[in-house]
Amino acid sequence: SGGRGNPAEGQRKDPTREAAHPMHITTSDGVRLHVEEAGHGAPVVFVHEFAGDCRSYEPQVRFFARRYRCITFNARGYPPSDVPASPEAYSQDRARDDIRDVLDQLGIQGAHVVGISMGGFATLHFGLAYPHRARSLVIAGVGYGAPAERRAQFAEECETAARRFETLPAAEAAASYGSGPARVQYANKDPRGYAEFVRQLAEHDPRGAANTLRGVQKRRPSVFDLAEEMKAMAVPSLVMTGDEDDPCLAASLFMKRCLPASGLVVLPCTGHTLNLEEPAAFNAAIADFLAAVELGRWPRRDPRSLTGTILGTT
Repeated sequence: SGGRGNPAEGQRKDPTREAAHPMHITTSDGVRLHVEEAGHGAPVVFVHEFAGDCRSYEPQVRFFARRYRCITFNARGYPPSDVPASPEAYSQDRARDDIRDVLDQLGIQGAHVVGISMGGFATLHFGLAYPHRARSLVIAGVGYGAPAERRAQFAEECETAARRFETLPAAEAAASYGSGPARVQYANKDPRGYAEFVRQLAEHDPRGAANTLRGVQKRRPSVFDLAEEMKAMAVPSLVMTGDEDDPCLAASLFMKRCLPASGLVVLPCTGHTLNLEEPAAFNAAIADFLAAVELGRWPRRDPRSLTGTILGTT
């Protein structure tokens, strides 16, 4: 199932990692995933974006581990998880099932699942495939490559990014990917945090990054093709996006309209890396959501709000 890349060998010792009880689990197709957990209570699984890893959720784990059992894991292709050599070992379905396998290996029947971007897509698909395993879903930063007229462009940009990770020095490839139009907001607000984000991205395995771009990102189905499946899913859901993350705005509104038990949070003047860019607002929104779900007070959409009239008169 592949080896580990050199960048992981250079990662610094971090006491927060040691305090997070790291372990490995083996997926149903034989790939070892690095898993960390902290805290006690109802389980919350955090699923990272393409440019992140377990460390990306540190502001969330430190906050939510006070009341919840927080679980993070590095996706396949992200050391110290295994790095399968073939892009065929990476797919949207596989990313979905890796969440299931983490729960199975930890003996957890159901969990709240929080995902951003690539992790948000996996979270949505997990809810669609295994609604009985999802206590709730937070689907954040989802929409890249979704519009039909942008599918070819997105696939081309994924391939270009994959080649950059394969051919450029790690720091140069990370700086290129990390300077996208929905990342500059983070750089402007928090240069120190943004520098850490890019530095950690440069530590990723280049083969794992390229395979993820080709196997997961480039080939995943469009959110706009999942309307009927979403309308049938009653799992409590919170859709989140930044208002300057343009590729996610229409998709987030679409998901809100399709998912019958969903709410929509739009963070102002915010880009794609929303959990790191605005950690206080991100954590507060999710804390309120989880509390409502745990109390059985998260509502389904009232059908009277869907009559199609404006003032309610006919």
